[in-house]
Amino acid sequence: MNAALTLDQARRIALSAQGLASARPTSLVTARQVGRTFDRLQLIQIDSVNVLVRSHYLPLFSRLGDYDVDIVHRMAGRAPRRMVEYWAHEASYIRPQHFEDLRLWQKRAWVGAHGMETAERLELARRILAVLESSRPLTARQVSARLGHDDAGPKTNWGWNWNAAKRVLEHLFELGEVSAAGRTAQFERLYSPAGKVLPAQCTEKPAPDPDQAMLRLIEAAASAHGIGTIRCFADYFRVGVRPATAAVEELVRQRILEPVTVTGWDRHVFRHAEAKLPRKATGRALLSPFDSLVFERRRLQELFNFHYRIEIYTPAPKRRYGYYVLPFLLRDRLVARVDLKADRNGGKLLVRGSFAERDAPADTAVELADELRAMAAWLGMDDVVVEQRGDLAASLAAAVGPNVIRRQGTLDAAHT
Repeated sequence: MNAALTLDQARRIALSAQGLASARPTSLVTARQVGRTFDRLQLIQIDSVNVLVRSHYLPLFSRLGDYDVDIVHRMAGRAPRRMVEYWAHEASYIRPQHFEDLRLWQKRAWVGAHGMETAERLELARRILAVLESSRPLTARQVSARLGHDDAGPKTNWGWNWNAAKRVLEHLFELGEVSAAGRTAQFERLYSPAGKVLPAQCTEKPAPDPDQAMLRLIEAAASAHGIGTIRCFADYFRVGVRPATAAVEELVRQRILEPVTVTGWDRHVFRHAEAKLPRKATGRALLSPFDSLVFERRRLQELFNFHYRIEIYTPAPKRRYGYYVLPFLLRDRLVARVDLKADRNGGKLLVRGSFAERDAPADTAVELADELRAMAAWLGMDDVVVEQRGDLAASLAAAVGPNVIRRQGTLDAAHT
C-alpha cells in the first residue's frame, strides 16, 4: 500500500527539495553555498527580460538572500565550470554532468537552421567552426562580420531577425558542437567550440546509453522536485513523457522513487527516497517568473492552489496583474504576487501592482514589505515605491513606510 501524505506535507517536501523551506542565511553568502544551491536545483532558466534583474540571478537570491552575482559569472565563465549553458527546461544553466544526457534528448529543430538547404548549412557550419577554433569567444554579430554574413532574414519566432550565420550557430549550439563561454554586458552569447568550454568529462567519453541518460535526468528532476508526477519530472528538463514514464518505473523498481498518495492530488505521485519532510516551513521569498518551483503550472495549481500565468507577451490592456509578476512565498503558501520594476536611474524598486491571494495571512503585507526592502538592498536601490494598484497596495504601502535601504553591496550595472 502506498504511503499517504496530506497536501500540507507534500508542499513542505517540495519546498525543502527546492531549498525554500527554511529561512535564508544571515551571514555572508559564499561561493560554496551558491554552488550547493545550484546543484540542488540542477538547472536555472535563463531569460533576457531585464525589467527587474536578469532572471537567472533571482532563484539564488530567493534561496540565499544578498549574494554577489559575480559568483555566477565565475561559475559559468571560468574553468572548471560548475554551470554551462544548454537547452533544458528552456535555455538554462545546467550542471556539466547533464550535458551529454540532454544532447540525446533535447530536440529543438526550430531554434536554428531548420529549413535551410543541407549543403548551405554544412558549408556555413564548417566556416563558423574554423573561425571559432582560431579565435577568442565571439558573439554571433562578430562571427557574422568575419564571414561577411551581415544580411538578416525575415522576422520569425517572436520577432527574431536572424541571419544565416546566427541560425547555423544556434544549430551548432543545439547539437552541442559549440557552447557559450560567457555573456557580454548586452547579454549576447560568446560562442566557442564545445571542447574549449566544457569540462573534459563532457567531451572525452563515449555517448551515453539513451535509457541510462533518461534515468539520470528523471532522477535529477525528481530530486529537485522532492515529490511530483511523471509530467512534473518530464517537464523539468523538457523531455518526453513516454520515455520519462519508463524511467520512473525503473526508478521505482530501484527504490529511488516511492509511489505515494496525496490528499487532493488525484494523480499518480512519486516521492524521491532522499526527499526530506520538515516539520514546518519557515521560508520567505519572491520568486522569479522563471523559478523552477513554478515551472509546471498544473503542479503549482494542485500543490499551492495558485493559478499563475506569465503576462509578458500579453497585450498591456489584457494583463490581469502586470508585466513582470513575482509570486510571494510565505512559509508554506504562495500568498501574494507583485508586479516589479527596477528604476535604475532613480534608485527605486517600483511595485507597480500588488495582489493578495484569497487566503493570505494577516502578516502578508508586513512580511512582503521586508522582502521588498531586502531585494532593493541587493539590487542597489535606495527606496521601495508602492503604486496604488491591486488589493494589497494600501496595506503594503503602509508597511513599507519611509525607506532608508541599508545596502551591503550592489549589482554590477553592466550585468543588470
